[in-house]
Order: sequence, then structure tokens, then C-alpha cells
Amino acid sequence: MMATTTTQTLSEENYLKAIYHLEKQGHGKVSATAIAEELDNNPASVVDMLKRLSDKKLIQYDKNKGAVLTASGQKVAVLIVRKHRLWEVFLHDKLGYNWDEVHDIAEQLEHIRDYDLPDRLDKFLGFPKYDPHGDPIPQSNGNLPAFSSIPLSEAAVNRKMKVVKVSDDSPDFLRYLEKQGIGLNQPILIKEIQAFDKSVLVELKGKKEVYLSTEAAKKIFVK
Repeated sequence: MMATTTTQTLSEENYLKAIYHLEKQGHGKVSATAIAEELDNNPASVVDMLKRLSDKKLIQYDKNKGAVLTASGQKVAVLIVRKHRLWEVFLHDKLGYNWDEVHDIAEQLEHIRDYDLPDRLDKFLGFPKYDPHGDPIPQSNGNLPAFSSIPLSEAAVNRKMKVVKVSDDSPDFLRYLEKQGIGLNQPILIKEIQAFDKSVLVELKGKKEVYLSTEAAKKIFVK
């Protein structure tokens, strides 16, 4: 069971989670501007929060270089992500919510203060490795299950692949994919990549062909 020695406010937890996600995207030290965009916050208020998190030793912050999680901050962020993704599985698998509905509800549930709850929820769900969007769920020790994939936009033509993750969990994008007939574990064949705009023609189960924009193809991960 992962635990922390101090209690963070809901806002502080959201900041730590945002920094964690941005670090995972390869940002290195995360700028206040990037965090402001991620959280849709005023840059000045972001700087104030980063100073507060730095005082609590949850991040290292340099106004010129940006912020990075400390070991303590990493533990807090990973626990929040673990709770969020487990709740998404619970909502999707046990309560029947669609994959475009679970994120906002899990955003609220992830802040529950009972630290035994994630492990009990994990056991109840059968120790799932991935959430309904294909994101890996941190284990109780903080480790992530092995995961490898590439964006659909980088896949080779005429190669059969399988959809394993989407990097955008906004309802609009997920409903768009659902309308196209694309979901997790969906077999997919890249038929053609347009030279002009890099849009992708794919073949789905049942020989259905769908054109995907470059932006959409970058957010769909396959292996």
C-alpha cells in the first residue's frame, strides 16, 4: 500500500497529477505555462502553487527551468493516478458507464482519503493492469505494468495492428471513435496514408473502411 506522511489539498493533488502527466509526455522539467494550459489556470496562480508545493518538498521548482516531482511528490501523484484509473475500471466494468463517461466521475472519486481503499478496490476488480482508455494502472508498489505501443500515425501500411490505448479521454473524442467503430482491442489494418495531409485510411473488423485525421491518428495507440 502506498501512503504519504502529509495531507495535500485537492488543488495540490491536481497539480501534482498534472506535473506527473506532463513529465510522462517527455516534458522533462515542466514549465508553469504548460501546467497552466493543462489545468486551464491563470499562470500567476500556477506560480504561487508551485512555490507552495516546493515549500512542502513535493517538487523542485526553478522559475527559469520549471518544475519536477521529488520522490515524495511522485508517490502522491502515482497514488492519485492509481485511484483514478481503478475507479474508471470500476465505473466501466461494474456500473456500466461508457468509456466517455468515467473520467469526470473518477476525477471526484480519486480524492477520497482512505488509503486502504485503492488496494481493496484493486483486489475486488481482479488486479486490472489497464483502465478503460488503455492507460496502465500503477501497482500498489507504484510500479507500472509493462506497456509498449506506437501512435497509429507511425504504423506501417498494410500491417495488422490492435488498438491498445487512446491518449485523449475527452468525451468528444471518445464518442467520435465510438461512432467510427473504434475501441480498445479493436483489430485494425492501415490501408493508406495520404501524402497531402497524413490522414489515415484504416480497415476495421467486417471490412469497414474509415478515414482518420492526422490528429486522431496521433491519439490512437496500437501494437
